[in-house]
Amino acid sequence: MSKKNKSGGRESNTRDLDYVMGSRFEERTGLEQKWITQGEWEKYMENKHNVKLFTPNSFTKEWTKELKKTFESGQLAQSGKVDEFETEFGNKFGYPYTIAVNSGTASLELAYHLAGIKKGDKVLTTVLTCTATNLPLVHIGADIQFIDIDETLTMDYLDLLKRVDKDTKAIVVVNLGGLQCDSRIFALAEDMDIPVIVDACQSLGIPEPNGDYVCYSFQAIKHFTTGDGGMLVVRKEEDYLRGRKLRWFGIDRDRRQRLNFDFTPSNREMCMNMDEPGWKLHMNDIQATMGLVGLRHSDGCLEHRRLLGKAYKVGLKGKVNYVLGGSHWLMAVMLENRDLGVMDKIKQGGIDCDLVHLRNDIFTPFGSKRQELPKMAWVEKRYMYVPMHINMKEVDVAYVSIVVLEEIK
Repeated sequence: MSKKNKSGGRESNTRDLDYVMGSRFEERTGLEQKWITQGEWEKYMENKHNVKLFTPNSFTKEWTKELKKTFESGQLAQSGKVDEFETEFGNKFGYPYTIAVNSGTASLELAYHLAGIKKGDKVLTTVLTCTATNLPLVHIGADIQFIDIDETLTMDYLDLLKRVDKDTKAIVVVNLGGLQCDSRIFALAEDMDIPVIVDACQSLGIPEPNGDYVCYSFQAIKHFTTGDGGMLVVRKEEDYLRGRKLRWFGIDRDRRQRLNFDFTPSNREMCMNMDEPGWKLHMNDIQATMGLVGLRHSDGCLEHRRLLGKAYKVGLKGKVNYVLGGSHWLMAVMLENRDLGVMDKIKQGGIDCDLVHLRNDIFTPFGSKRQELPKMAWVEKRYMYVPMHINMKEVDVAYVSIVVLEEIK
């Protein structure tokens, strides 16, 4: 069912970060850089720092211009702009079947339903993720079984191999931080005829060639936002047609449009009837208008984040293990002394840092008990996320790197 092609995004051409920057920076880091001048560094250090972990990517002028047109059109609910956004998103990333919804969580809920997950079904899912990945499975009443993580903080193939069996109804993987998952997972699932749902809510901007259902998010701090929103990518036409109905109560809106909304007593029931009950999960034209603007900037956003990633690689000097890649949405560092006041000291330096996500098995809806997952146990004591967003500059990365290196001495 799942495709075996190797995962991975398209690499952008970015200038090499091969720098010499000035003695003060060199003295503190031993690093030679030339992307920040001595003057720029001294000016930066004169100011009080406030490097946020996340900031929204805003296109205010373009949004205002395009939203004015949408407001004046009189079409604010799901209409032509949603269709246009689905088409443009699919064309950009190579997806024939796209279904726009009102959140990334909604895309997951719809995917789980289309995959046929029901109460009591065994579902193997990753333990380290936003709870939004797994809470819909709680609502369904699925038998949730957590799989350990690997060095990329995504699902561990070897642990999955030990746990998967003929009773497994579905596998849920998460592109945590934007890193795509081990391609062997998809090959295994295909061999066993098990559907795979890919939570790609953090890997917006790169195509996902694997999985039967791929779920994206346009939440406020993603690469580009629709205020909130999501996109479900499916591989089969039957899932596409069914999903389009289910996102709007189960009603066939396409049929209604073909009849030009000309309802008569004889056809009204036929147009409004439902083969199965659905939800109110659809995106509206206001969100889609914002999404179309953001889509224009997707490549530029990804390129900038990759540039920051290269700067971090240089700035951390190989002294800190980190996890970064794919869409470059999160920058994780592993600190042996994280819980000895290091996070507080980094925050005192004006740098926002956080764990962002916690292992899901400790939360009440999932049983409030740490499972025997040795790799997660090792990571749990060390991982932390540092700033990575579109409004950062290379000088911010240099400053964050200095502070982190000083605090791990």
